[in-house]
Amino acid sequence: MPVGTFTAVLHKEGELYVADCPEVGTVSQGKTVEEAVANLQEATELYLEEFPPVDHGRPFVTVLEARFA
Repeated sequence: MPVGTFTAVLHKEGELYVADCPEVGTVSQGKTVEEAVANLQEATELYLEEFPPVDHGRPFVTVLEARFA
């Protein structure tokens, strides 16, 4: 079985951590960072069983500043 490396982007919403895999589009959550990443890994693997990945390369991650009131 092939193995790929994917990105997990996490943020906190209330009491939960939300984990997103931008290359695939899967999202999951957990009470801890570790649980959120484990849940995201499971969701991503299940998704990839049905929809094998197309190689678009690694995502480019950067930061930006935005003005707000």
